[in-house]
Amino acid sequence: MFIVIINDCQDANAAGRQITRAVTFLRGQATIIGVQNDLEAAGNLIDALDAAESKRGVVMANVAPRSGRAKKWPNGTPFGYFWHKDALVLASVDGLTLSLAKKFKIAQDIRVLDISTVLRFAKERRLLGQKEMARIQNSQFRSFDFLPKAVQWIEEGYDLPFESMPMSEVPDAPKSVWWVDNFGNCKTTILPEEINFEAGKFCQTKFGNLPMYSRLKDVPDGEIALVIGSSGIGEDRFVEIVAQGGNAAKELNLGSGKEIR
Repeated sequence: MFIVIINDCQDANAAGRQITRAVTFLRGQATIIGVQNDLEAAGNLIDALDAAESKRGVVMANVAPRSGRAKKWPNGTPFGYFWHKDALVLASVDGLTLSLAKKFKIAQDIRVLDISTVLRFAKERRLLGQKEMARIQNSQFRSFDFLPKAVQWIEEGYDLPFESMPMSEVPDAPKSVWWVDNFGNCKTTILPEEINFEAGKFCQTKFGNLPMYSRLKDVPDGEIALVIGSSGIGEDRFVEIVAQGGNAAKELNLGSGKEIR
């Protein structure tokens, strides 16, 4: 099965440990996608599910605020899980990580896991010992210590205790850039129908009135424009901001989180 890890702990040490732990416990091929924030995680989660084409696998996404409002939780934002066809998604529920899953109606509800409760459940079933339970409970690296084990237990059929949270409680994604690729093309959270996308017409944005083209290939050299990109899921694809022969992100000073409208 496929395993995708989406995380802002992305240095070589953290990535290597997470991949090793995932393939050891879950018996699959693992890929890690390093991100800078929860909106980048949201878009990459959608792209991972789209790339999997309904095949069996798991996406683990842990990107959430660690200061400010995040201090309300005993040890970081809780995780929740849901299924999309044959793919299990386990993700941090605070912030914007699940905002695009909400937009695409990937799931109606999220099963939110209280780590302490789940660990006690696991200990009662002799899935781990007292010392390991205490260590995981206080771990600062939950993506390494808790997530793979939780996925393993779910995959093995254990009915982990949870509280249901409607996907409607997840914040809406802002109309903004969620990813800048290596060419400087900017993937946005906007779908074509939200801006009445029509090739040959213009769309008003915060940085000008931009022409719309169906494909990058159609954009004239040197022009900045909106096109229908490759990212998204199923028949729904996000609008991208591109500069033919240039770098839209640099020319317009754009980055993930920058609002478009």
